[in-house]
Amino acid sequence: MTAATEPATTRAEGERRATPGGRLRDSPWATLVAIAFGVMMVALDGTIVAVANPAIGASLGASLAELQWVTHGYLLGLAVFLITAGKIGDRFGYRNTYLVGVVGFVLSSVAIALSAGVIMLVAFRVLQGVFGALLLPSAMGLLRSSFPPSKLGRAFGVFGSLIGAATAGGPILGGILVDAFSWEAVFYINVPVGAAALALGLWLLAANRATDPGSRMDVPGIVLLSIAIFALVWALVEAPAAGWDHPVTLVSLAVAALFGLAFLLWERRPEQPLIPLALFANPSVSIGALLTVAMALSLMGSLFFITFYLQGVRGMSPAQTGLQLISMTALMAVTSPVAGRVLDRVGARPPTTVGLLLASAGMFMLSRLETDTGVPYISFAFVLLGMGLSLIMTGATAAIIGNAPVRLAGVASAVQQAAMQLGGSLGTAVLGAVMSATIVSTLPGHFAGAGLTEPSADELAGMQSVVAQGGAVLPDGAAPEAVAAITRASNLAFMDGLHLAFTIAAVVMLAAAALSLLMRSGRMTDGPAVHI
Repeated sequence: MTAATEPATTRAEGERRATPGGRLRDSPWATLVAIAFGVMMVALDGTIVAVANPAIGASLGASLAELQWVTHGYLLGLAVFLITAGKIGDRFGYRNTYLVGVVGFVLSSVAIALSAGVIMLVAFRVLQGVFGALLLPSAMGLLRSSFPPSKLGRAFGVFGSLIGAATAGGPILGGILVDAFSWEAVFYINVPVGAAALALGLWLLAANRATDPGSRMDVPGIVLLSIAIFALVWALVEAPAAGWDHPVTLVSLAVAALFGLAFLLWERRPEQPLIPLALFANPSVSIGALLTVAMALSLMGSLFFITFYLQGVRGMSPAQTGLQLISMTALMAVTSPVAGRVLDRVGARPPTTVGLLLASAGMFMLSRLETDTGVPYISFAFVLLGMGLSLIMTGATAAIIGNAPVRLAGVASAVQQAAMQLGGSLGTAVLGAVMSATIVSTLPGHFAGAGLTEPSADELAGMQSVVAQGGAVLPDGAAPEAVAAITRASNLAFMDGLHLAFTIAAVVMLAAAALSLLMRSGRMTDGPAVHI
């Protein structure tokens, strides 16, 4: 079915057509322009801070654990508040929710830059994540309510390219700002970007209109889900350092499971639940969420360690590492709009399946890396990943949001974003555990093979973290031959862990490709609506 033959109700639900006078504010593409800076600002802050962490630590006297929370605090605020923020957008209108998110994000960024200590900085990073949670689902809700279903894929493709470009440019821009000014500059940069986002939003976004104005806020559901997500993210953050069998990890996982189950049971009771469970009766929505988790698990978990390979094992500088990775991230930004056009023509299933197969192939190539693998091989693997991920992200996003009612576009978008965040945390934790266990089991053998004394259990515990980052623990005053042997043995143990972790990631992608075949075929204009 083409856009020209769509029922009037479908057009009224999904598209604001331009007036005869051609006012820019009434165009769906004006909505995309208006939200571009806000979306890129949130995506940028997910990666730009990484290069500023050493400077933050030196300036504020922060420990490694405290610096990790500079990143984890942002993730925590974002993940915990996403679903609630999506409901707020549906209930009170996406335009106002988006603009509040932009203003709050900028103000919290300034507060971070003015922080006098690391605890204050982390607290404001959590707050920044909360405002980012307000911003992202409402931006996606604006797209869903502005574009007709026949053009949603194209819009989601451009949306994906914005996120890809911001993610790719984060480390590069962060390095420039820290070198030229100070770590505070990576947060002050949000002031001009946010000002542009606010000005464009006030100018181009149509008057605020709630898509689900008669609904009530499901306060018990919000509390139950927030506690469950908080406990789950906390467990995933703490597990790599504390251990999966540590009481903190186990208690956090138990709390997450208990409150998650309580949330599912509660959501069957209210007339207006936080997340209508009937939303997941549509296979494309439920499978799209699972595919997003699988994709983020494989991608985030693997890329966390590929940087250690490039810098620790291969000896590349941060700038060289960024240039090596840009073949993937830049390709995502370039090909996402193309993926959106393909999706509009053939539906979400074919491009998503092809994307998962390409990404699985790229991940499998990375699982075969050696300590001296050539740059062309690595670049080609990243090209496959970039092409695959652009198809996956666009297809899975369209599957979730495009098959949800317009009035629940905010909640549907929040489900997609939450799946991405939780999948990334899960990937880093699980694949990190695989890396650590493999290194502990293989490092003694590599030491013995190099003619070195095998490390004791206590020494292994102290060496594991360094080796997992592509380094080696070298004794003071060691002879050059011993240094070379220890480094070689450590690198081989690291490669053992990387091979297994990346193989698991490739298999997860392959299994997800098989699962994607169960998605509904056809374009979003010709499927049955979800009635909730």
